[in-house]
Amino acid sequence: MSAVETIHVDGVWRAAASSAQREVLDPADAKTLAIVAEGGAEDTDAAIAAARRAFDSGPWPHTPVAERAALLRRVADLLQRDREVIALLESRDTGKTLEEGRVDVDDVTNAFRYFAELVAGESAGRVVDAGSPDVHSVVVHEPVGVCAMITPWNYPLLQASWKVAPALAAGNTFVIKPSEVTPLSTIHLVQLLGEAGLPNGVANLVTGAGDPVGARLSEHPDVDLVSFTGGLASGTKVAQAAAPSVKKVALELGGKNPNVVFADACATDEGFDTAVDQALNAAFIHSGQVCSAGARLIIEESVRERFVAELVSRAEKIKLGRGTEEGVECGPLVSAQQLAKTQAYVASALEEGAVLRCGGKQPEPSDVRPATGYFYLPTVLDQCHREMRVVREETFGPILSVETFSTEDEAVALANDTEYGLAGAVWSSDTARARRVAARLRHGTVWINDFHPYLPQAEWGGFGKSGVGRELGPAGLDEYRETKHVYENLRPSPVRWFGG
Repeated sequence: MSAVETIHVDGVWRAAASSAQREVLDPADAKTLAIVAEGGAEDTDAAIAAARRAFDSGPWPHTPVAERAALLRRVADLLQRDREVIALLESRDTGKTLEEGRVDVDDVTNAFRYFAELVAGESAGRVVDAGSPDVHSVVVHEPVGVCAMITPWNYPLLQASWKVAPALAAGNTFVIKPSEVTPLSTIHLVQLLGEAGLPNGVANLVTGAGDPVGARLSEHPDVDLVSFTGGLASGTKVAQAAAPSVKKVALELGGKNPNVVFADACATDEGFDTAVDQALNAAFIHSGQVCSAGARLIIEESVRERFVAELVSRAEKIKLGRGTEEGVECGPLVSAQQLAKTQAYVASALEEGAVLRCGGKQPEPSDVRPATGYFYLPTVLDQCHREMRVVREETFGPILSVETFSTEDEAVALANDTEYGLAGAVWSSDTARARRVAARLRHGTVWINDFHPYLPQAEWGGFGKSGVGRELGPAGLDEYRETKHVYENLRPSPVRWFGG
């Protein structure tokens, strides 16, 4: 496979039909990291056709569940074999630290192993009591068919695994389109699928832009399901394109996630230290480029000044740099476009009355290496309110807005005052209060006295404009299956409904 043969169709690596190419940039220094094929509509159609043939006449949909599970386990083993290689790819491509890249590979491995065990442990179907000994009635699950997968740039390998693992476990074929900004780890994953023994045509990959590749995948009549993770505007276009063919659609569209801190969580030195540390983690890990980032700190007024002062002090000490360098805690933003977007959000917040407590600019060239990267200082904006763009919209950068409350009802109202509903957290030493507030939050994942952990066996997804459907858990497998009822009459006889 040459540097530009990054399109995978029916088991063959190839260049784009148009011979077009794209540079993938290293966000730490803005230099070329790799060159990939820039696929178009012709490449996408070829990939869909290969997936269609593999599903309609290939062996994979009819492969016994035990064999499908065994292949997923082999993929998991190969991921661990290549852990350092993939972690480095992910770090260089996205800008995240090398240790974050290693964690991603481990999480991807766990996803493949989870879905292998989930599907292997299922029964042949659910027997339904039809009320007659002469009837055998069973509900079974079948693969949905050809799946289109469109993944984001912030967690390219992880988000790919959340789609690929359950799709394969269920017996589907697929075409995957990684973000054109960060395609490298997905290319490696498709190579590993082939090495693990997946039949040709089951896994197909097209590197290229959302338009035309993502658009074509969404609208194509031979695609049975489209699963998209990304921004709200793009997700809306995917849903609109998919509607005429009435295909299944699964959308994970991000969030504007509240981190609610009650004063009693800070009553002890240990509690205060933990809540501040976790607020930093919630907002600034991967430079805030996380769909579940705790970008809204909602803090009880009585502890606001002490809490924010300590938060700012620690945020100013976060070490920026290339993610592969020793001691670096936060890497660059993924692209010049994302840097400009972050700068615009901060500028609008200041215009609307927010108070800048720290950050709000790029670091001095002498303070970060390499100086040419897309770096931005961790930023804390105090005295924010709901009308501000920075509070309403998903910023996807190292920006933390601070709002305050005085009562429990006010805290819940603020936390739920968003069009999104992906994730949120509540911090309190009062267990009854914490659970009561968690029950009232309209978000798909709610953490109590924690932030960010997830489990492959627990569903992930959101309310409102955070999307449609769920990934991970049993529901994540069900996204990639159709349910069929088979009713068998063991003693058929005439009905005699009509007398003639």
